[in-house]
This record gives sequence, C-alpha cells and structure tokens, in this order.
Amino acid sequence: MTQRWTEADIPDQSGRTVLVTGANSGLGLRTSQVLAGKGARVLLACRSAERGAKALETVKAAAAGAEPELVPLDLSELASVRAAAAAVRERTGDTLDVLVNNAGVMATARGRTADGFELQFGTNHLGHAALTWLLLPALRGGRNARVVALSSLAATGARIDLEDPNAEHRRYNPATAYGQSKLANQVFALELDRRLRAAGEDVISVAAHPGYTATGLGSGMARSYTNPVVRSVIAGGHKIGETLFAQNVRKGALPQLYAATADGVEGGDYIVPGSLGGVRGNPVKGRPLSAARSASLGAGLWDVTAKLTGVTPDPA
Repeated sequence: MTQRWTEADIPDQSGRTVLVTGANSGLGLRTSQVLAGKGARVLLACRSAERGAKALETVKAAAAGAEPELVPLDLSELASVRAAAAAVRERTGDTLDVLVNNAGVMATARGRTADGFELQFGTNHLGHAALTWLLLPALRGGRNARVVALSSLAATGARIDLEDPNAEHRRYNPATAYGQSKLANQVFALELDRRLRAAGEDVISVAAHPGYTATGLGSGMARSYTNPVVRSVIAGGHKIGETLFAQNVRKGALPQLYAATADGVEGGDYIVPGSLGGVRGNPVKGRPLSAARSASLGAGLWDVTAKLTGVTPDPA
C-alpha cells in the first residue's frame, strides 16, 4: 500500500453489491456515492425515511451502474435489524459482496435502545453485530466478500466492561460509553475474522477508522452534558479542533473505501489514516489495538453479544 492511495485507485465495482449502514450523511453517504460511481449496486441502509430518500437521489446522480436502493434500518431496534437483513437477502438473492458497518451515534446523553440496551453500545455494536451475523448467508454468496467495521480513534484507551456493558451498575459518561462501543466494533471485527478463518470461510472481516473527520457527529457531544459550563467548553474545544486538525469527509472516507475495495486487503487488517498518528492522511494498514488482538476478549464479547441480541452467531 502506498501512502497516497485515493478514490482514483478503487478498481471497477461493476457486478458487486454493497450495503452501507448510515448512508444518509457523512462518511456513509460519501462511501455510497463513490462505490456507486465505480459501478457497484449500493444499498443505502438508513433510519430516517426522509433523509434516506434525499441521500438516495444524491447517490443516484453519481451511479455509473445499477440503480441504488434504500433499505430501512434502525440499528437501535433488533426487530428492524432482522427485517433489514431479511429484505437484503431477498433483494440480492443471497449475494452480498460488501457490508460496510458505518453508522453510529456519538457521545449521546444517557439513553436506551428499543430493546433496553445502553444507546451507544446497543446501536454502534450490538445492532451491527446482529446485522452481520444475519447477513452471513448472503456474504457467503458474494464474490471475495468483505465485512468492514468502522472503529474510531476514541477506541484508544477505552475498555469493554463485559460484566456491565450497558452501564447499569456504574456512572454513565457519554465519552466513555462511546469509546467502549467503538472498541467493541474493532474487537468484534477481528474476532469475526478469527472465526471465519477457523471455519475455512472465504469471507473476510476488516476494520478501519476515519481519523479526525469533520462529519458533524461530534457536535452532539456537548449537548449530552447538562452543565452549561461543561457544555460550552466542550463545544468550543470541538469547534477549534475541527478547524485546526479535522479532515473533510472525502478524505475521511478513504480508509473504509480502501478496506472495502482495495487489492491486498487481508482478514483482520486495520486501515487507518497514515499521518499524525492516525489523525488524518491517506489510508495505510495500521496495527489493531491490543484489546482487539486479544482472543479471550474477542470470545467474551462474542458470547455477551449473542446473549444480549438473541441472534445465533455464525460461524459459532
């Protein structure tokens, strides 16, 4: 991999089918636009019907091949995840080449999903894990199929509390909960790949992170704090940080685009921006966090996830 890999290096995606979660804005929308422009059939998985419809028109304008389609998906509701997976399998005839688990919520105020999980862990990790497991039959029918999980710089220094993942018995902190959820994305991605390799599967699982990218997602962090002074300080710091260090969405989407399309990507890879310690830059292969490399933590998270979601993990 060179440090100057760009969208221009993406090979032709004609004949490939891609599902992108959170495709209505930010990194998900950019990823959908680019892949559709390279000829892929892109399925946009979106929670909001209105925003999804607008995104669909944007992606249609960029499409060079099959017409993109909208798939309703609310990752904070397991019934919606099951319905979306069933719809994708039916529409694609169990042939899915790439699943990009991009969607997420960031540093929200304390909340619960429809199934009672802590909102960030439930949406960012549990919803995506369930979706991935449910779509494995379709991925097996794909060609050189890949699952791409979007982690974050926030995973660095985070920890996963397997005894209390939903913060029911400890003080809730929005940033801590977000870090746990994004570390879980990375840990799950590598554990999935370990199990796929052990089962002799052709599907691979990889992770990526966008560095510090101005997606607008981080602006909600300040609103999650009730103290007006704290809220003001965080909002000001976020604005300064984005002005000085953040890269734009076009650049921030490159790691997941590389992970989804580039030759030479192997199961268990972690694709990150190549400059300023992963803060920004063109994509390179990075070293996964030690927690993600831990087989014991991976197995523990796998089991907890299966128990909470009620979805049978496959491969087991």
